[in-house]
Amino acid sequence: MFHVQQVETLELPELAPYRTMRRHVDHAQRRIFVAEGDKVVRRLLESDFTVVSALMPEKWVEELAPLLKARPENIPVFLAPKALLEELIGFSMFQGVMAVGRFPQPVPLETILRKSPRPHLLVALEGLTNAENLGVIVRNCAAFGVHALVVGETCSTPYLRRAVRNSMGAIFKLPVVEPPSLLQALGQLRQRGIRCLAAHGQAREVTLANCDLTMDCCLVLGSEGGGLSSAVLEACHAAVAIPMARDVDSLNVGNACAVFLYEANRQRGKM
Repeated sequence: MFHVQQVETLELPELAPYRTMRRHVDHAQRRIFVAEGDKVVRRLLESDFTVVSALMPEKWVEELAPLLKARPENIPVFLAPKALLEELIGFSMFQGVMAVGRFPQPVPLETILRKSPRPHLLVALEGLTNAENLGVIVRNCAAFGVHALVVGETCSTPYLRRAVRNSMGAIFKLPVVEPPSLLQALGQLRQRGIRCLAAHGQAREVTLANCDLTMDCCLVLGSEGGGLSSAVLEACHAAVAIPMARDVDSLNVGNACAVFLYEANRQRGKM
């Protein structure tokens, strides 16, 4: 369900999340995020995530009405001229459609594994703070059938506004675990017999070309600058490199993730 309210100012208390969309820490503490754009908002409305409100030009209401009517919440939909909405972003918006959603309730890693088919395929992250890269990794995970994304305590949350946007709404379909300790989570995976593989450009013994990804496994990715910490590397069964030209030492972390996951799917007969 939904109800419509025309607004001529963005100063209403209910619109505070839109005015403060650049305050990532504040939104994360409140466990809310802003979804931007037609496709992302549609996917939010189609998801099981709680939708707090929506903000858009009037022309979008009729088009989104079927999805809004199907929601269990009575969503306030605020209508504003596109020019007014562009004040929030600071540049011209093509669509001007936004919505506020809530983070999902945390789900234990054990629960996700119990409900996931074998062989398991997971991705774990350490030290990633770039929201765009997080969004790309989320989209890769959804595209290649990853059962869960484990986001370490040194990472930004994948529910940041720019991460949600770059995931193109794939974050609404991907189970995410944000454990208090990545090392403990990796230990938990090892106890279940899941092979933890560190993506490491300097690895010499194992390359992606000779790595068996058909068994239960978790790909562990670090930041582009510092890579993985020594403690996380030691917690993994092996470090694996992507073969590449000698004068190139690394790939963007999102690209590296896609290469690994494609190869895992290829080995499992899904490509």
